[in-house]
Amino acid sequence: MKLLENKVAVITGAGSGIGKATAELFAKEGAKVVISDINTEHGNAVVKEITDKGGTAFFVAADSSKPEDNEKLVKEAIKKFGTLDIAVNNAGIGGPLGLTGEYPLDGWKKVIDINLSGVFYGLRYQIPAMLQKGGSIINVASILGSVGTRLSPAYVAAKHGVVGLTKGAALEYADKKIRINSVGPGYIKTPLVENSLDANALNALVGLHPIGRLGESEEVAEVILWLASPKSSFVTGAYYPIDGGYLAQ
Repeated sequence: MKLLENKVAVITGAGSGIGKATAELFAKEGAKVVISDINTEHGNAVVKEITDKGGTAFFVAADSSKPEDNEKLVKEAIKKFGTLDIAVNNAGIGGPLGLTGEYPLDGWKKVIDINLSGVFYGLRYQIPAMLQKGGSIINVASILGSVGTRLSPAYVAAKHGVVGLTKGAALEYADKKIRINSVGPGYIKTPLVENSLDANALNALVGLHPIGRLGESEEVAEVILWLASPKSSFVTGAYYPIDGGYLAQ
């Protein structure tokens, strides 16, 4: 039997990168996957890739920074498949770079709205949908949810917030069969990273990881799959780095 046989999963930011890899792996393991993204073209392309391989998926256009879109996403999943078992709050942006004392106010708001408030809005509507029979929620934080870095105050603040929000919510719902965990990817070869950095900057990032390379989206997806599955049945409120040794230094 597949790990997620007949489970219904919602994944935000699933049009590319970690979200896409997670959606494809979930479908391979038997889940019915609700693909969500602000990019309709990318979202529908992921659905096609999954269904062409015999999996089950459909797309819902949603902006994770809007509460009403998160509510709509959960409602559409239940309308289509009758339930919600798993949610992966993955949508995120890097935002502008800048010193804290000079950081653009609109950049701060946008990063917090998507990377932190978006996770809260997800939880706000996913949890009530799981109260009857339980479920698993995985929030995608970052290594920068545990440590700081220069020039990214909004991103660091948001990802620290995601880790704390995850722990608090996990405690609230631990006795209601809803497990809530977070993962902390290091620098992963996603469009978010590759499209914003030149070759020299990418090489510098590689040097920050003792394992000697950047991570792959599929490697993060494997940990998310484990947290979504019954194999992690005694795990809640946890934060799992997937970072090639970055945080061990």
